[in-house]
Amino acid sequence: MEYESVIGLEVHVQLNTESKIFCGCSTKFGAEPNSQTCPICLGLPGTLPVLNEEALKKGLLAGLALNCEIAEYSKFDRKNYFYPDLPKAYQISQLDKPVCKNGYIDIPHENGTKRIGITRLHLEEDAGKLVHPENSSDSSMNISFVDLNRGGMGLAEIVSEPDMRTADDAYNYLTKLKSIIKYIDVSDANMEEGSLRCDVNISVREKGASKFGERVEIKNLNSFKAVKAAIGYEFERQTSLIKSGEKELIVQETRLWNADRQETYSMRTKEHAADYRYYPDCDLPPMIITKEYIEKLKTSLPELPDEKMNRFKNQFNLSDYDAEVLTSVKQLADYYEETVIQGANPKKAANWISSELLGRLDDLDKIFELKVKPSDIAELLKLIDNNTISGKIAKTVFKDMLETGDSPQKIIDEKGLVQVSDSSEIEKIIDDILIKNAQSVTDYKNGKEKALGFLIGQIMKESKGKANPQIVNELLIKKLNE
Repeated sequence: MEYESVIGLEVHVQLNTESKIFCGCSTKFGAEPNSQTCPICLGLPGTLPVLNEEALKKGLLAGLALNCEIAEYSKFDRKNYFYPDLPKAYQISQLDKPVCKNGYIDIPHENGTKRIGITRLHLEEDAGKLVHPENSSDSSMNISFVDLNRGGMGLAEIVSEPDMRTADDAYNYLTKLKSIIKYIDVSDANMEEGSLRCDVNISVREKGASKFGERVEIKNLNSFKAVKAAIGYEFERQTSLIKSGEKELIVQETRLWNADRQETYSMRTKEHAADYRYYPDCDLPPMIITKEYIEKLKTSLPELPDEKMNRFKNQFNLSDYDAEVLTSVKQLADYYEETVIQGANPKKAANWISSELLGRLDDLDKIFELKVKPSDIAELLKLIDNNTISGKIAKTVFKDMLETGDSPQKIIDEKGLVQVSDSSEIEKIIDDILIKNAQSVTDYKNGKEKALGFLIGQIMKESKGKANPQIVNELLIKKLNE
């Protein structure tokens, strides 16, 4: 019997507004604990929340970019639960009238692309953060601290349909979602700082079955790699229980991911919507979103990743792989396109940026902070094309460019790296190498092709890598066949 997982994701995206969603407190990351709070986000009696229009705008932009329907009538609700980091004992969220619904994302799949439905995107406020001392073994420190700086931050919660079947599907969905969110600049989507958080809902069933299995939610996932690992573990755990006749042990619950042990463990039984006692928020009026406003937002959307990828393939004649890599991050796509605008051959620019530049970057968002600008890449590639330097020398020049910020021509001039293309000068080097390596000449004439590569290597070494490889190859073969 074969089994498959049924996966849906709930992604919380922190909107990059300057102030919180219902008050004027700063959203700056890393401030002193509880320094960015006020009576509203502390939930003090008598306070009234006021919706941050910019948070609504960014939520709607995200919905449009995710192909959602925008609700012309929407409202906020109170989600009631008791937890130390929720001072009001309820969270302002949305239940039955979210701002966006019925969207989708197309992700890479073995058969081309796969469409993942998006059930809804709704707005809500974030809770605070519990801080647990590391020295928890000390009974005097067996306490938790509450930091409410994050409380009241604006969130867009994006809930997918259960359309994913593998950990790779989930990874590709998150990667595409993060790319879109960053393209439209509604969040920095930084998992390390908590501005993008993901919960996994997973069940297991027989392949081909229409009924879902018992759904388990997994929390505490701080990277896309952790999402993949947790899905893999949970699929094996549930499958094993089904095969051993212990299916009743799979219950609807919330489990946490232990990164050190690479396994999930039970946290609590899963609540239902009724457990939260939702009711409309009486302090916030409904939102009426006009068609004119929606159309205005649509026109402000930038070119999105899929659109840019298709344009790059058609305009620059790139492969699917190159176009996908270069458009994965907006700043990278902009850097590449500026390199081409500066006169670089599109295909060679794609190869050079992918092979020589990306491996040297930890954060592609900061590619324009490099000392090497797109115009420098374009100039370097032109110098290769006109045989001023070889591809091998170009790599040495590029390393110096990254360190110094100097132009490629300046580095070439200062280090005397101009490629030797004078046939008579190259011929002298070849003659000298042939005399010194008579056995290799004999080996080549006896059919040993490797001898040719050895001789070319010796010639390039003698010329300190500056001899034109094409001229070297032509002259060497001519002399060996005389």
